[in-house]
Amino acid sequence: MIPLLRKALALLALALAAPSISVSHSSEVSSASTNKTIVVLGDSLAAGYGLEPEQAFPVLLQKKIDAAGWKVFVVINAGQSGDTTAGGLRRLNWLLRRKIDVMIVELGGNDGLRGISLDETRKNLEAIVRRTKDKYPGVRVALAGMQMPPNLGDEYVRPFKALYPEVAKKTGATLIPFLLENVGGHPELNQADQIHPTAEGQQIVAENVWRVLQPILRELAQ
Repeated sequence: MIPLLRKALALLALALAAPSISVSHSSEVSSASTNKTIVVLGDSLAAGYGLEPEQAFPVLLQKKIDAAGWKVFVVINAGQSGDTTAGGLRRLNWLLRRKIDVMIVELGGNDGLRGISLDETRKNLEAIVRRTKDKYPGVRVALAGMQMPPNLGDEYVRPFKALYPEVAKKTGATLIPFLLENVGGHPELNQADQIHPTAEGQQIVAENVWRVLQPILRELAQ
């Protein structure tokens, strides 16, 4: 993803902003009483750091949903730059005040780059999934896998990568194998910081998520 850990830490150790919540929908969206809500709980990758809001992958997902004719689904972008799994867990109760049908959890990259223990990251991700399911038993949760740059060392990189399928299996979440597949490590698809995807990179990220999300929505739309 990036060659220097120091550069990653400097860029990602941003002060947490106020929760950023945006709703993506077309003018033809159904009434609120019949909508099904998809929440993307994430960090700067979901927030579309460095880009226009409409270029972030949650907004692109809404466009894919609308193109499929599933106007009943509304995507809420709860991406917050600099967020960690602990931060996501802290603001989860606020998000759960609204009925959620699908939760996409995109967190953990900042945990890894800040050296937060794997046990802490695992505990927080499991708590996010379980608390969401406890609140809304019928909710579908998708967990976006993340990976660390190889310069962090194999003793950390390998278990970090394995953490996501382990959490997904334990909690019953659906795994998105690697959010940045075909984007991470490709300079032309990332901004100058080599951390955050360009608009083109975000399109690929959206497609990575869509491959997993589409079958879930097809089932819920029936």
